[in-house]
Amino acid sequence: MTWFILIIAGLFEVCWAIGLKYTEGFSRLWPTVGTVAAMIISVGLLGIAMRTLPVGTAYAVWTGVGAIGTVILGIILFNDPATFPRLLCVGLILAGIIGLKLVG
Repeated sequence: MTWFILIIAGLFEVCWAIGLKYTEGFSRLWPTVGTVAAMIISVGLLGIAMRTLPVGTAYAVWTGVGAIGTVILGIILFNDPATFPRLLCVGLILAGIIGLKLVG
């Protein structure tokens, strides 16, 4: 259950990272409200996961899930480049997350 909570925390990190783009420097009210709410939920769930997982593992997975999701949505929503080297690096982050799960 802890890993599930951690993954959900990472998905909320994706929400707030993408939300930052839509806030336009926190000048738009509703995107800002949604982004701040996603930040609070994300960090709150991370804190819950850290009750039982090592801090380094929890933080690395949280940021990894956030990074992977944000890169993918950046490609889909904002036409960020989807070059082979970028996707290879995303794959390496995913391999790191899987590795931490397997050794933890």
